[in-house]
Amino acid sequence: MHIDESQIENFIIDSGLVSRGEMEDVKAAAKEKNVSIGSVLLSRGTLTDDDLRRMQAYILGIPFVNLKNQKLDFATLSLIPEPIARNHNIVAFRKTEDALEVAMLNTEDLTAIDFVKKKVGLKILPRLTDDESMKWALLSYQKTLKAEFGDIIQEQASALKNTSTWKHLSDKLGDETPEADLKKLAEDIPVVRIVDTLLKHAIIQDASDIHIEPEENQVLIRYRIDGLLRDAMILPKSTTPGITARIKVLSNLKLDEKRLPQDGRFKIDAEGEKVSFRVSTLPTYYGEKTVMRLLRENVSGFTLEGLGFHSHGLEDIHKALKFTTGMILATGPTGSGKTTTLYTMLDILNTPDVNISTIEDPIEYQMTRINQTQVRPEIGLTFANGLRTLVRQDPDIIMVGEIRDTETAGLAINAALTGHLVLSTLHTNSAAGAIPRLLDMKAEPFLLVSTLNIVIAQRLVRKLSANKVKYFLNEEELSSLGNVISLNRMLSLLREEKVIDAKGGWDEVPFWKPSPGEGSEDGYSSRIGIHEVLKVTPTIRALIMKDATSSELEEQAKSEGMMTMIEDGVFKAAQGITTIEEVLRVVSE
Repeated sequence: MHIDESQIENFIIDSGLVSRGEMEDVKAAAKEKNVSIGSVLLSRGTLTDDDLRRMQAYILGIPFVNLKNQKLDFATLSLIPEPIARNHNIVAFRKTEDALEVAMLNTEDLTAIDFVKKKVGLKILPRLTDDESMKWALLSYQKTLKAEFGDIIQEQASALKNTSTWKHLSDKLGDETPEADLKKLAEDIPVVRIVDTLLKHAIIQDASDIHIEPEENQVLIRYRIDGLLRDAMILPKSTTPGITARIKVLSNLKLDEKRLPQDGRFKIDAEGEKVSFRVSTLPTYYGEKTVMRLLRENVSGFTLEGLGFHSHGLEDIHKALKFTTGMILATGPTGSGKTTTLYTMLDILNTPDVNISTIEDPIEYQMTRINQTQVRPEIGLTFANGLRTLVRQDPDIIMVGEIRDTETAGLAINAALTGHLVLSTLHTNSAAGAIPRLLDMKAEPFLLVSTLNIVIAQRLVRKLSANKVKYFLNEEELSSLGNVISLNRMLSLLREEKVIDAKGGWDEVPFWKPSPGEGSEDGYSSRIGIHEVLKVTPTIRALIMKDATSSELEEQAKSEGMMTMIEDGVFKAAQGITTIEEVLRVVSE
């Protein structure tokens, strides 16, 4: 089911999406990069993935199906195992006596089709679908698995009490329990199954953190999903020593050290996906609390557009990435997606003709052809010392995980001055706030204006799921919104971005509210970034030299077209991606 490039080309021209002149430019870019026409149009934002799939479905004569909000029969859905469905984006949604209809994102994935055909022994009828439909279908697996995992863990917790190891150790468990006894407990089959299930469930739920919190009479397990902590399950207090010991064994921590915090790391392969867990233990009144951060190692596939960048900000970043020198900074609090943004840029820059080196703490994603170094302060390998060495390794591009101190700031600026493109992060609340912060770190203003190209500030907001309710702001809501942004400026931005027509008013701007339903407990699913991209223009440089405040810098950047984070959030709310309440919650944190 292959489509010739000429078919796509003719269809796009006939549909009026691009002119023949523009298509010639697209074809030239596709030939230069050795990619398809569709890939170029996707990268330029002319088409979305779903637009391209609909075209492919039309050309191939394959039906395009919308599964959003449909109740899928689990017996049919489970004909394709969840790992296969997730890895290949293929779900079974309708079954007849002799055929099975499957929805896919890529009908050329013959491996998946062959697997399903051999497994079910039916004729396979491929259908194309969109990303939202696929997410909806995969959530149907999730809901059933959540109930299943809860039962498994409770069964194993009960089984643990009946094991010989537990009966032998139950009276001796405490601060002075010998390491050998704890190791035996950690290897008990029920303990191993409990921990394995907790980890697998967290991966399927797309959690970013797992919290294991001992309380007086129980153990509370919580997952951070889409930025918010949610109760996952409650286990008997008696399971605490075994779970903690098992996690310590996996991450090479001292089993008999319960009075001091410890940090470790381990990696698992879950259905072909490599996931690292960063482990932290902390003594509390009722026992050791364990927190694990999940780090998915495969970062490829992210795009700046997919992260939420658009319009002028997206163009400014792409232009800055073409420079061979200078500095690009991503700012925001912990957990705001800065590292993912930098890795996405590295993925764009990662070509055979450049040498890329990084110094990080920790290495969150492993990338091919990139030399990544882990900071180890205990042996003297700090950001500053590592950066000194990196510049002697003939790099073209350097990523510094974080600028934390004066020394690192000075070295990063010097590296940008001496012919390197430097990417890094900084903890500030806004893009404009990064400049005074660097000056506080003793960066010389004349060096800063010579090196700084782009400053990005960002937060992560939860995205609305398929179920959502459309509404328009009333006068009271509009007045409340006017307390945090300029309504006239925001209206101009919405007109410029073509959310409404050139003469449209606030009464024409649509917004959405979450509608919790099947597959989504609160009406939200996954997250996307809201950003402000400050381009360091000649006027901004002049203000830096005059020691301008962050407010003055921000006002100038806004006058030159920068959309602030809250404005970007309202823009995404008007597109139906998120809600105004979610934007205000995140920006005010």
